[in-house]
Amino acid sequence: MTETLVSSATKEVRIGFDRPFVIIGERINPTGRKILAEEMSNGDFSRVEADALAQVAAGAHMLDVNAGIPLADEPAILAEAIKLVQSVTDVPLSIDSSIVAALESGLSVYQGKALVNSVTGEEDRLESVLPLIAKHGAAVVAISNDETGISEDPDVRFEVAKKIVERAVDHGISRADVVVDPLVMPIGAINSAGTQVMHLVRRLREELQVNTTCGASNVSFGLPNRNGINSAFLTMAIGAGMTSAITSPLHEEVMQAVLGADVMMGHDPNCANWIKKYRQPTSDTGARGTRKRRRRSA
Repeated sequence: MTETLVSSATKEVRIGFDRPFVIIGERINPTGRKILAEEMSNGDFSRVEADALAQVAAGAHMLDVNAGIPLADEPAILAEAIKLVQSVTDVPLSIDSSIVAALESGLSVYQGKALVNSVTGEEDRLESVLPLIAKHGAAVVAISNDETGISEDPDVRFEVAKKIVERAVDHGISRADVVVDPLVMPIGAINSAGTQVMHLVRRLREELQVNTTCGASNVSFGLPNRNGINSAFLTMAIGAGMTSAITSPLHEEVMQAVLGADVMMGHDPNCANWIKKYRQPTSDTGARGTRKRRRRSA
């Protein structure tokens, strides 16, 4: 079975079909976060540090780091953010940018084997990002859209993903180092968005034999109780074969859905992770009190 290995300087994470689902924390991203964007632009990374620590404490196995701030020096800011995050936590990182120079800047300071987010099917993107991935020995997220945009036909998106995987292999990048994002669309706008993803994830697993990821919260955009939708989506996506997702571990219902799905898929032997997370603590006092009550009731 395919396994994608990523690492920090001291810690490895393996994304795989028969392994627990990998949560990639989404919070270090200034998009839609005005205060964070201003702070990062001004060289203040205190909120980045707090977000990194909080997500790891909540159960994130990896962290996505994005510095996409309009009119800012994204390559420099991304490199500084990566160095800061790696100084306070040991989890592997996903280096997230649409700018090749920023990806190169981030990879140049990264310690370990990073996951690069991302490459798409456009020719210029393939020829600029894939050599960078090969040079640094990284893994890469393959976004299943190209010059024609994002198709609502999951079979078209499959062909784009297949093209990216094949081109990666041409550049000496192992199939195991390509993690495909099938593209999750807002289900409030496209009612078939959920079934599209499930269909595509199954094909990616069975035919291309690649691992998968997604921006899970996209599915609930515009809807109330977004965490409820996100939780349902993740449970079903894991059942279909998805192996990782960029999402927030700070929402308890989302983490509960992922851990529960791992149990049901047989990816949590002896339910060890579930028990560790949810077993109620006991104390000698509580146990003695229970015995006393039982004697009195007898």
